[in-house]
Amino acid sequence: MNGRPVALTIAGVDSAGGAGIAADLKTFEAHGVWGAAAVTAVTAQNTIGVQASEAVSPELVRAQVASVAADIGVRAAKTGMLARAETVSVVAETVRQLGVAPLVVDPVFVSGHGDVLLELDGIDLLRDRLLPLATVVTPNLAEAAALADQAVDDRAGMEAAARAIAAMGPEVVLVTGGHLGGHASPDCLLAGGELRWLEGRRIETRSHHGSGCVLSAAVCAELARGMEPVDACVAAKRFVERAIEAGLTLGSGTGPVDPGWERRVGGA
Repeated sequence: MNGRPVALTIAGVDSAGGAGIAADLKTFEAHGVWGAAAVTAVTAQNTIGVQASEAVSPELVRAQVASVAADIGVRAAKTGMLARAETVSVVAETVRQLGVAPLVVDPVFVSGHGDVLLELDGIDLLRDRLLPLATVVTPNLAEAAALADQAVDDRAGMEAAARAIAAMGPEVVLVTGGHLGGHASPDCLLAGGELRWLEGRRIETRSHHGSGCVLSAAVCAELARGMEPVDACVAAKRFVERAIEAGLTLGSGTGPVDPGWERRVGGA
């Protein structure tokens, strides 16, 4: 045993490798964390959009999580695309029963191309059953609006949504502002009732696919390495900024961010 921490992603497969489990595992590796995975759905997608998808049975999702936890253990976990309402319930029940924690919840409802990635009734179950187990939840503006059931299109809306989501049980809420207009890209971080803004500049690029997955995976990896949740959020924001800057021009649509930016910068 070399003591390498294990992080588990519970999410869907992006066949183009830009988001979902592929992005999560690349991010875990970039942080020196061993990545394990429980597949919730398989999608056929590319830089243009999602052409097809098929959910994995909730029973098989449960078995994957239990298999990893029972043998190699899990230092931290994250959820992404859960696809079905029943899967949300099963994942919540399984991580609670097995004591899988800390847990990062990336509430993936719709892809960046507008494709629905979670059944509508799954949103209520996510609020009621999964968020109370979360150490950190990382919604973007649209996801925060759906969870809080209110408009979120400026800083005031982000703060109000963060407080509404915090009341659902997660320890830390990080509402990301990448979809705000203007030159800034601020994230709203709420922990223990205290709010702070993680300021950032907007990076003009068409290669930003997977940025939300990489952010939440970076938070998960830092938690697996023992970092405190607020510090993990700060570190993850800086990491994903570099990943966006290093985004790849692939295909004819929206290219992916690159979690392996450090190797490229170092010339490896």
